[in-house]
Amino acid sequence: MTDMATADPSGQIRSRLAAYERRFGQLFEEYFRSLSASYDAPVFSRFTPECLDLLRDLSLRGGKRTRVAFLYEAARLVTPEPVAGLDEAALSIELLQTHGLIHDDIIDDSPTRRGGPSTYYAYRARYPDQPKTALGLAVLAGDLALALCLRVLLDSQAPLPVRQAMVQTQLKAASDTFVGQITDIEKDFAPIPGEDVLHDVAEYKSGRYSALATMQLGLLAAGEDPTRFEKELSRYARLVGIAEQMCNDYEDLFGNAKSVDEPSGGDIREGRRNYTVSALLNTATASERAVVEAALGDPDCDQDTIRAIREIALRRGVQQRLRDEVRHHAALAAAEAATWRPRWRDEAVTFFQRLPLWSVERIM
Repeated sequence: MTDMATADPSGQIRSRLAAYERRFGQLFEEYFRSLSASYDAPVFSRFTPECLDLLRDLSLRGGKRTRVAFLYEAARLVTPEPVAGLDEAALSIELLQTHGLIHDDIIDDSPTRRGGPSTYYAYRARYPDQPKTALGLAVLAGDLALALCLRVLLDSQAPLPVRQAMVQTQLKAASDTFVGQITDIEKDFAPIPGEDVLHDVAEYKSGRYSALATMQLGLLAAGEDPTRFEKELSRYARLVGIAEQMCNDYEDLFGNAKSVDEPSGGDIREGRRNYTVSALLNTATASERAVVEAALGDPDCDQDTIRAIREIALRRGVQQRLRDEVRHHAALAAAEAATWRPRWRDEAVTFFQRLPLWSVERIM
């Protein structure tokens, strides 16, 4: 890997992530090729290979693979050498992500995901006259991805105690994520969720499995006991999860640094009382609040209304406030990672310091 101690930290982060993305893409492709050739199913079944094909299609449409980077860099905190079980842990992480995406799209009735059809809508297209069948098969596809994410850990070459600890870590991550999804729905029943509620949802929904579990898995593979550092890792993961969720909520209304002209507004149409919407409702006038409330949860809300809501948010300083909050939480995460330096390898610590700050650049 490239030395992190250069004058271009953002470029180094991008380079590092790109390298992990390329390597993992090949690993994931080979995994699904092997799985399709060897998966145990009745000879007559055509639905099983169809399901595996859809899992493969969605999984390989992944993005930057930041979770994979967290995993490998966590192992590099301990050693720069390859360690057994790390590739299987990476597969497990992304299979758990595939499970979550499939079920998210069912909950949200989302037709697309990652630039293609969601698994649910792919089944709806295949069985247009059998909606219950399409729904059932999509649920089962998500369940299969969850089972595979545990099976791949048990099949790894890591020592048995490490494999068992990894499975326990992933089971905890999955359980926490389910609670995060439940409370994410629950928060939308409050007129304006408090900041502490939004932070807790972000931690359970994102931070605990995208950051905490991935770091724990990497440390386990490298022979470290992550329970010794649970408080430090949990603080960092919570801050990263909050900053990342704020970024996602921000982009839905304001776009990102490369595309700020056309807000998506998907969260508003779905009635999500997220960081952006909550900040807006807290600062808007009564008449402005009425505009926002009327649009929340309206799937037919047009783009002109979304633009009008964005203009209200801009007038009320919501955009800058969110930028400041994202930067603040990213800086806190970086400061937390800096405290790891006496214990772990400097280069990998530097990666964990810089990653949260680099992540927020997309909205700045």
